[in-house]
Amino acid sequence: MTSLGILQIALFFGLILVCAKPLGAFMARIFEGQRTFLHPVFRWLEALTYKIVGVKEDVEQRWTQYTASLLSFSVFGFLLVYFIQRAQAYLPFNPQNFGTPNVTPDLAFNTATSFITNTDWQAYSGESTLSYFVQMAALTVQNFASAAAGIAVAIALVRGLARQEKKTIGNFWVDVTRATVYVLLPLSIIAGLLFVSQGVIQNLHPYTTVSTIEGGKQIVGQGPVASQEAIKQLGTNGGGFFGANSAHPFENPTPLSNLLQMFLIFLIPGALTYTFGKMIGDTRQGWAIFAAFSVMFLAGVFVVYHFEQAGNPMLANLGIQSAATSGQSGGNMEGKEVRYGIANSALFATVTTNASCGAVNSMHDSFTPLGGLVPLFNIMTSEVIFGGVGSGLYGILMYCILAVFIAGLMVGRTPEYLGKKIEQKEVKMVMLAIVATAFSILVFSAMSSVIGFPAKGYWNPPGAAIANNTNSGPHGLSEILYAYVSSTGNNGSAFGGLNPNTPWYNLTLGLAQLIGRFLFLIPLLAVAGSLAGKKKIPSTAGSFPTHGPLFVGLLIGTIVIVGALTFFPALALGPIVEHYLMHSGKLF
Repeated sequence: MTSLGILQIALFFGLILVCAKPLGAFMARIFEGQRTFLHPVFRWLEALTYKIVGVKEDVEQRWTQYTASLLSFSVFGFLLVYFIQRAQAYLPFNPQNFGTPNVTPDLAFNTATSFITNTDWQAYSGESTLSYFVQMAALTVQNFASAAAGIAVAIALVRGLARQEKKTIGNFWVDVTRATVYVLLPLSIIAGLLFVSQGVIQNLHPYTTVSTIEGGKQIVGQGPVASQEAIKQLGTNGGGFFGANSAHPFENPTPLSNLLQMFLIFLIPGALTYTFGKMIGDTRQGWAIFAAFSVMFLAGVFVVYHFEQAGNPMLANLGIQSAATSGQSGGNMEGKEVRYGIANSALFATVTTNASCGAVNSMHDSFTPLGGLVPLFNIMTSEVIFGGVGSGLYGILMYCILAVFIAGLMVGRTPEYLGKKIEQKEVKMVMLAIVATAFSILVFSAMSSVIGFPAKGYWNPPGAAIANNTNSGPHGLSEILYAYVSSTGNNGSAFGGLNPNTPWYNLTLGLAQLIGRFLFLIPLLAVAGSLAGKKKIPSTAGSFPTHGPLFVGLLIGTIVIVGALTFFPALALGPIVEHYLMHSGKLF
């Protein structure tokens, strides 16, 4: 590691820390219905939206009604994205005439589930598959919608903790509208303009044919990239306009655009911790969660940075260092942009997998085994290290409930969190969320590790799982595991080395995305409804404080231990054993 690389990481983290309080306080005012400096500009749009859809902003919903609204919103979004893809050939803004034939049913299903669940996993290359209209009207719109839905659920859970003896947790339609109008839309406009200033393209031109240095011809993609790039990162969506994602110079042309992209990914998740503290009336609670986020983030980024800088020991003898030092001269630059180097690649990989974003500026498949393990494990924590917009906060609050439950068992007291007793119903709902996501990851990964295997007795449908792996051995397992971890965690990044555009992967990864979104989210809305109806208990000398270093340590320990106990066998068969085999001279 270099001092310059460490300074870049510190600069990035400092920006997030500085912005957490002002943006968090602003969002608290928005979701408490208070007037802000943006109301003179956008209040008309908010009011018009309520009038068009027939919503009364002063009418709140029970958790069951809130959940039904969320599900109906998501079903409508799914159908819209699916049918726009299927009708692509007949729609405008398609200068390349994509869509003959139209997007296949299985790919359209996968893409629709991906974008309505904030996963934005792409089993295709955007510049060679989808028209400008589909990119704008289907994908970019869902980037706003799915992000706003995540924020709304987080705010509903916060209300459940803040209120007492109430039957309602807010109004889903009002929360989604306010998140879009006052938070996502204005920040996206500013970010889009900044991206254009850095050279990110924004046009509706046909693709350009250029002559290469060797005299050949190359088609260069065009399109409305900056507008999608802004909400892609701000909404922790991650779907790239181009197949190379944020490694493409039209999406991420400069070091400043690279920093801006990472900043946008963490901006809202970091600020929501302060929003939480303000809405419950104790900002120390929000800072405690921010501290837990920060410790896990910094640990992850420096582990990745260390192993990527050390590189492959088998190549050490090709550089100025000796094999005895296990160091590769210059570090592991395979799959990385020279423009960004190892430090920014390690930082971007950690940021995008801490948050449920999925944008990448380097290929994780080319990381060293333990360098690639960190992004994988980040998603396995249920994306609660900053996490996605909204999903990071409601995910960490789930672990807060689990942590105080464990602490209560240890001392023989009824567990409490923020004055609310944590009882059987809340713990059951939390465990349902954890078990459902683990089940999705492990069962689908296990099935895909054998389906297509050329041995008697195995189902071997055309184009099935392991026939589409580039690598064998533990690295091949990591490729399969990462795909289902990314989809279930609603992250969307790809390890690489896998061809997922097959009926098997499109269908099973789509199901994993739905499980990871809704079987995680619905139980937490049930928790919100249950907690809102409870009376707060005054703190006593025996109450466990949840704003100090002891609780932060317990929370981090709970997250890491649950993840390790659940996924250690799979990790041991993948990146861990690959690390030891690499040091013994074997690569995959």
